This record gives sequence, structure tokens and C-alpha cells, in this order.
Amino acid sequence: MTKRTSAKYKIDRRMGENIWGRPKSPLNKREYGPGQHGQRRKGKLSDFGTQLRAKQKLKGYYGDLTEKQFRKIYAEAERVKGDTGEMLIGLLERRLDAVVYRAKFVPTVFAARQFVNHGHVTVNGKRVNIASYKVSEGDIIEVRQKSKQMALVLEAVALTERDVPDYLEVDHNKMVAKFVRTPGLSDVPYPVQMEPNLVVEYYAKN
Repeated sequence: MTKRTSAKYKIDRRMGENIWGRPKSPLNKREYGPGQHGQRRKGKLSDFGTQLRAKQKLKGYYGDLTEKQFRKIYAEAERVKGDTGEMLIGLLERRLDAVVYRAKFVPTVFAARQFVNHGHVTVNGKRVNIASYKVSEGDIIEVRQKSKQMALVLEAVALTERDVPDYLEVDHNKMVAKFVRTPGLSDVPYPVQMEPNLVVEYYAKN
């Protein structure tokens, strides 16, 4: 299981944005960074700083992936014909933990990773416990029978702060989701602006 290197609220404050759109984010009260120097006036970011921030924000959004994991996904996106930024988003959204989160089977992307790792999810009837598992179009993702009444699951289904995107078909009565198609940037319901083009620029130079 990937070590979570930062608390999710610290990621919000470090980025200066409520990147998951959560009502409990500390940014709703304190719009400055964490730590004793968090309230210092921010200078204008350089091009490199802007690109780095875009990468850290996207990486943080998907459960604060490690640099090694994120770079591997980027390298795969680069190999595919088409817009690398769009391909990157598509690959990130095909991660099993991302699909479980989008389907509202769990309340947070961090919980999604743990939920998958603990064996609560099946793909096409087979148990999969690898959060980075890449789902394909038409795959059926289901919460295992014994896990459907978990407090975490019931809490997530009741959340009103986010909706299920249209590239998933979800039945919350049966706790089943179908991955209909791979989304592009405009299809993904990010609460804040994501800029994969800046991530591409960052890796092109570094």
C-alpha cells in the first residue's frame, strides 16, 4: 500500500485550493498555507513554479500519488497517439480507486485506495485489491456483498456534494458501477481547474 505522504487537508492548504470541493476543508476558513510561514505574502510563481503546482495538484487529487507512480502514468500517456494531457486524465480516471471514488462507493479518494486494498471490490466478478488496477470500457465494478452495509459506504452514497459523472453507470441499490467510456478533461467533475497541459510542459523540460 502506498504510503500517504501528506494529510489531505495539508494538500488543500499547500495548493491554496479546496481541490476535492469538501465542505470541511480548512481552506473554507483559512486561505493560507500550513506551517508557521503559511501566512506570508505569496510571490508570483515562475513558469516552472506554475507547472510544478499543476503537477502537484493533479498528483495530490488522486490520493497524493508518489512521483514514481505519477511519472509512470505520464510516460504511458505520452506513448499513446493523441493529446498527452487528455490521455493522462483518461489514464488517471481508469484507476480502480478513482472509479470507486467517482461511483460514490466511498467518501474520499484516500478511502477508495484503502477500500480496494482491503479487498472490498470486484471487477467483472473477480476480486481486485490493487488500487492502480486499470479498468477498461465495459468493466463492471461492484462492492462485495459483505461490504455493502459498511458505514463508510452508506455515508458516501448519501453525500450531496458531488454527483456521479456520465461516463459511469451506477446502481447504488446494488452497489454496482459500469465504466462506460474513458473521459476527457472536460468530462471529469473536478471542483477546481486542472491543467494537464502544464503537467506536459513540466515533464517536457524536466
